[in-house]
Amino acid sequence: MKIESLPPLAPPPVEPTSARRRWRVPVIVLAVLAVAGGGYAYTHKGSASPAPAPAAAAEKKATVHELSARDIARVEARPLAVTLPLSGSLTPLAQATVKSKVSGVVLQTTVQEGMNVTAGQVIARLDDNEARARVAQQQAALNEASARLALAKKNMANSAALLKQNYIAQNAFDTTANAVDLAQASVDAARAQLELARISLADTAIRAPISGVVSKRHVQAGEKLSPDSPVFSIVDLKQLTLDAQVPASDIPRIKVGQEVQFKVDGFGERNFAGKVVRINPATEAGSRAMLVYIGVDNPDGVLRAGMFAKGMVTTEKSAPHALLPLLGVRKEGGRDVVYRVDGGKVEAKAVTLGLKNEDDGLVEAIDGIDPGALVLAVKLDGVKPGDKVKLPEATPATPAKKG
Repeated sequence: MKIESLPPLAPPPVEPTSARRRWRVPVIVLAVLAVAGGGYAYTHKGSASPAPAPAAAAEKKATVHELSARDIARVEARPLAVTLPLSGSLTPLAQATVKSKVSGVVLQTTVQEGMNVTAGQVIARLDDNEARARVAQQQAALNEASARLALAKKNMANSAALLKQNYIAQNAFDTTANAVDLAQASVDAARAQLELARISLADTAIRAPISGVVSKRHVQAGEKLSPDSPVFSIVDLKQLTLDAQVPASDIPRIKVGQEVQFKVDGFGERNFAGKVVRINPATEAGSRAMLVYIGVDNPDGVLRAGMFAKGMVTTEKSAPHALLPLLGVRKEGGRDVVYRVDGGKVEAKAVTLGLKNEDDGLVEAIDGIDPGALVLAVKLDGVKPGDKVKLPEATPATPAKKG
């Protein structure tokens, strides 16, 4: 077997002394800089600002306010009225208590409570036998007086002929002429008594003085009446008056001719209308209120006397203008502003206000907003101009701006 040995490794080349010195200096500088940088990073650890996030993450998603149907209102153009509350009872404008003009026994009554009557209709009859006898008696007295007058006139004619022939004196003629005058006076008196008797006979038939409804019957058949005894009470329901008490401090706002809207218990939401016709000049005893009389037409007769009514009198009324919810109007920069919703965004609109109705929560916008616009009905915290909002599904699209 042949054993071969490998040649010995060549020794590493020896660099010159000047070359070793050239690469040692940069290495030492880099080491120093590395140590210095590490120390600076260590001492400023925790105070360094975080690295900026990517642009997509930096953009914050815009907030969208979801509105309810109560938060918004559609601007409507119509007249605005300022009202004053009032209440009172209904009374008939025309009513009458029918009384007997003569004495007599009631034979019959032809109507009862709740029945309609017309003016001149007979509603009761009295026993007229005595009245008829009185008419006959006065007719006889008239006939007697007429006969005496005829005789007196005949005597005067004869006396005139005799006086013309100078058969009698002037005094005798004057006596017969005076007898004619007396007889004529007796005839006139008898005729007047006969007329009174006939009137009394006619009054035994008691008639309704006005058209209306019988509200009360005071007598029954068989009762004896004396003059001025009440027989029936009749009310005319075609015209009613609402007697309303108004505080004296509010009376300056009330004027004749102002419109009144009111409701009556039992008729649900039905509205009735009237107008101020009179104002009492004095306050009611024991109060500081004054009566205001409101005329009410009642052609169908559904309203009745004594019903209680509550309503409003219109003290001021404007021409049709855009109406805004009063709670949605705010003050910004010394001006009145309302927030309008347009295209899903909120924008501030400066408005000029007019008449206010605090009871209905409405205010008139004379300028600055168009009818049909959608506005915030209340002040919502966190909602400001430029914000995006989401409307309820039932809300119609906002009309386009005019101009």
